[in-house]
Amino acid sequence: MKYSEVIFTRKVGGEWQQDLFIAELADIGFDTFEHTKSGFAAFIPTANLDLQALETVLMQQDGFEVDYEVVDIEDQNWNKLWESNFSPILIDDQCYVRATFHDTKPEIPYEIVIDPKMSFGTGHHQTTTMMLRYILENDFEGKEVLDMGCGTGILAILASQKDAKQIFAVDFDDVCVDSVEENKLLNNITNIESKLGSYETIVDRQFDTILANINRNILMEQFPQYSKSLRSKGELYISGFFEGEDLSILKTRAEGLGLEFVSNQVLDNWCSAKFVKVN
Repeated sequence: MKYSEVIFTRKVGGEWQQDLFIAELADIGFDTFEHTKSGFAAFIPTANLDLQALETVLMQQDGFEVDYEVVDIEDQNWNKLWESNFSPILIDDQCYVRATFHDTKPEIPYEIVIDPKMSFGTGHHQTTTMMLRYILENDFEGKEVLDMGCGTGILAILASQKDAKQIFAVDFDDVCVDSVEENKLLNNITNIESKLGSYETIVDRQFDTILANINRNILMEQFPQYSKSLRSKGELYISGFFEGEDLSILKTRAEGLGLEFVSNQVLDNWCSAKFVKVN
């Protein structure tokens, strides 16, 4: 597959704004990112490169400006390149996330093996780290869990390891759904069901716990369905937004739907939060 590289040079704005911009680029088809001294490079299948969509995203940035250059590059093994940049991580000395080519650490209580592919959810991003921490800190035993926007299935896998009864993993990207199927086998998991789609897949389903590591706008759109699909006293964990205005807006939206704010975490300006359904 032929790829294009878009080299972004940051002119105005901070790292947290760049992270938000990268998340928005992922929404329009960019699937791999590499930091540089002056910004970052983003990669996309050449056939999927839409410069008008890119310009629209650029115009929507507040306080963040970049210059960019598009470069067509030779075909290569992209998964192999991605693997070479994948390093294992350890979350709070409790959860070790590694690839198939890394050594195991049997002394760590929870170990997750991820076969690196060009999809999100390896634990390296701040939002995934915070969601993993929430799972580690809370009770999942015997619960039916939804992992919305599941990526590689990393959150679903840890929920299963924490003795969840059944996990429904949903993503709109078929690469992610395939990745979940492969990764659950690598981790000897049998109670994860993956599905291609979005919130329409859960209209007739009920859950004890919902995990949603997406972004603010999608969370705002999907909150009503989360509330309908969450059982009384059920728990909702969200991430993919920032502290301050984002959290305030999400709290107001959630509370209007019977979801009571419990707590939040912050890591490098990124934020995650926990809610409980009141009734």
